[in-house]
Amino acid sequence: MNSSKVLEIFKEITRIPRESGHEGPMIDFLEKFASSRGLACKKDSIGNICITREASPGKEDVPTLVLQGHQDMVCEKLGGVQHDFLKDPIEYVVEDGWMIAKGTTLGADDGIGVAAMLAMLESDLPMGRIECVFTISEETGMDGAFGMESGFFTGRTLINLDSEDEGQMFIGCAGGLDTFARFTYEREDVNPGYLPVRLEIGGAMGGHSGDDINKERANTVQLMSRFLFEELSHGLQLVLISGGNKPNAIARECEAIITVPDRTATIARFKEFGEAVRSEYFKSDPGLCFDAAEYRCTEKPVDSDVACRLILSLFSCPHGVEAMSQDIPGLVETSSNLASVRMSRKGLIEVVTSQRSSITSARKMMAAKVEANFTLAGAQVEHTSEYPGWKPNLDSHILKVCVESYRKLFGTDPEVKAIHAGLECGLFGEKFGDLDMISFGPTLRGVHAPGEKLELSSLDKFTDHLVDVVTNFR
Repeated sequence: MNSSKVLEIFKEITRIPRESGHEGPMIDFLEKFASSRGLACKKDSIGNICITREASPGKEDVPTLVLQGHQDMVCEKLGGVQHDFLKDPIEYVVEDGWMIAKGTTLGADDGIGVAAMLAMLESDLPMGRIECVFTISEETGMDGAFGMESGFFTGRTLINLDSEDEGQMFIGCAGGLDTFARFTYEREDVNPGYLPVRLEIGGAMGGHSGDDINKERANTVQLMSRFLFEELSHGLQLVLISGGNKPNAIARECEAIITVPDRTATIARFKEFGEAVRSEYFKSDPGLCFDAAEYRCTEKPVDSDVACRLILSLFSCPHGVEAMSQDIPGLVETSSNLASVRMSRKGLIEVVTSQRSSITSARKMMAAKVEANFTLAGAQVEHTSEYPGWKPNLDSHILKVCVESYRKLFGTDPEVKAIHAGLECGLFGEKFGDLDMISFGPTLRGVHAPGEKLELSSLDKFTDHLVDVVTNFR
């Protein structure tokens, strides 16, 4: 087994639709993979898959090792890109040592971990018994890990293959939850003399709401609400606001349609606003762009009271890093992500946010702060999809195995870290008791955003390391 085999399988996976909640084609692929190779395979009631390879001769006494990753991917695309994630294969290019998605997410999170597991299953390497666990809907709430029943896997040592920095071993992660705020509204007549303008903000870097939240990247929903807040004094009516997408992605695009008493002046102010904001984010978001234009619209505006409360609450909503860890230098401890805002013709506006923290009380505090913000604005607030953090264990046996293997192979020590993103390890530890766990993977960049990419040289090292750990585990 080598990285070429892993990449070959991953390229096959990029042709399989596997959006969170729609993993059916991926489940079929995994079951056929196991059946065609004579491997034991089981599926639980929600779609988690476990494929088992029995121990090689002479390795029967080695403890069972669990390899784990998730089937689904975050499905994000650039505005204007024609791509149906429920049927179209991912398009990519290989440039300068990177495999890069063209206008969409690549799905290397966690398709590359899945590919590595499948390559291990079909290899002829000598190893103990392995159980490869493929969970569903990790990206939208860790549904697979939440719904997994006791006994689905038997091993007590687990390697999660859902990390994104080669040379780093992760032994802890943040817990999180999503907070939804919902406004109801009626429509009102357009004010006399008011005319519609369409505003667009795009080109932001976006990124993962855990890994990238400390990079000071632009959030287009908050930027749009910032401009609309400034415009309230000039008079506006809100017809539409729409931006962001997934709870675990930083908003990259946002549009608004407003009616105003002086279109020319509004467009000029938006241009000035864009120039000022681009100077604020010239390093983190060099592609940030702003566009305003006259617009023809027959839809009536949202009633002014709700529109004002919505704009104020979006602008004041906590977003970004709340606190850094006092134990681990450089680790974000607590954060919140203003993920998206959507309007329905049925009179509903929904704002989606997500909160993370490695400390349970701080996570609940962050969610309560977001709740307070939207409650003051008259919204109904709901918290969902809470998952626990994963407490580091520096005495872990699998940690020692992985560090010694890395040192032997590459002549240097890996970094041992905790991560602000969520991993299923926290849930597994809570649900299945005293598991010994670690997480590592190749280097990915731009996950949860279009242009996501995989560094191929890191895939070589990741594969060699995984093979060495699995074949020498005892």
